[in-house]
Amino acid sequence: MFGKIAIASLGLLMLGADPAPAELPAASRNIAAACGPDGGMADWVKPAPPAHIHGRSWYVGTCGITSVLVETSAGLVLIDTGMAQAVPHLLANVRALGFDPREIKWLLMTHEHFDHVGGMAAIQKITGAKLVVGPFVARAMRSGKADPEDPQAAQLEKYALAPARVDRVLRSGATLSAGGTRFTIHANPTHSPGSTSWTWRSCEGGKCLTIAYADSISTISSPDYRFSDHPARIDAARAGLRVIEGLPCDLIITPHPSSSNLLDRLSGKAPLIDPRGCIAHAAQGSAGLAQRLAEEASGK
Repeated sequence: MFGKIAIASLGLLMLGADPAPAELPAASRNIAAACGPDGGMADWVKPAPPAHIHGRSWYVGTCGITSVLVETSAGLVLIDTGMAQAVPHLLANVRALGFDPREIKWLLMTHEHFDHVGGMAAIQKITGAKLVVGPFVARAMRSGKADPEDPQAAQLEKYALAPARVDRVLRSGATLSAGGTRFTIHANPTHSPGSTSWTWRSCEGGKCLTIAYADSISTISSPDYRFSDHPARIDAARAGLRVIEGLPCDLIITPHPSSSNLLDRLSGKAPLIDPRGCIAHAAQGSAGLAQRLAEEASGK
C-alpha cells in the first residue's frame, strides 16, 4: 500500500497540487472517546487507536503518550516511540493504518526520558531506521543513562533506556529532508537538557500549515533537587520556553496529549488549529517555573 500512496503523492507534487490524505478506515474519528477520561500515568501504556492529525501525519501513540507517524515519498518518519512496553501497540497502529513498519526510515525524538523514547532501541532494531537527535541528547541515547544535569536524574536511574544507535546529530535550526518534507529541529532545554521540538509543513485540501511538535514545558525534578541552586538550569529552562513561544505553529502537538488537549482536538471536540497554541504552551511553562521558584523561596 505504501508504494502506491507514495507514487500517487509524488505525481500530485509534480503537478503542483496538494496531496490529499489517503483514506485509512482504521484511523479513529473519536480517539477521545476511545481513551476516555484522563487516567494519568496509567494512560501511558493504555492502547489508543490511530488517528489522523493533518495531511500525511498520524497519531500512533497510546492514550497518554504521543507518537507521530509522517508519511513521505521516501518512507515513513516516526517521532517518539513511547515506553518500551508500548512498542507492540505502536507497531500494531502503524500496520492498522496500512503501513509496513519496515518503511520507517527515520526516527526523531523530543526528550530523553523512558516514557517517550523507552522503545527507541527496539523500534530501531525492528525497522533499521536511522535515529536523528538534537545537540545535547546523543550521549544519553547512546548510553541509556540520564544526563547528570537533568533535574530528574536521580529518579530516572531506575528507568534506564536500552542504548540506541545515534546516526545523526543536528544543530538547533537545522533540517532533515525526507521525501520533500523538511523537519526542522529546535533545541529547547526546559523539561530536560536534551529537550527538542520539531516543525514541518503539512498540506491538505489545498491548505498548508506548520505542525509544531512542541516538547514538554514542565520543570519537575527529583525530590532533593532545587532549581534555585542551579541558576544555569533556570536560564536554560527560560531560554527553552522562549524557543517554544517563537515556533512556527499553526497546529500544536505535545508529548503528553493532555498538555495540548490533543485527543479532543483530533476528535473534533475543540479546534484543531490554533496559531497561538505554542505561545499558550510556553506561557504555561513559565507560570509553572515561577511557581516552583516561589515555593523553593518560601521553603516548601
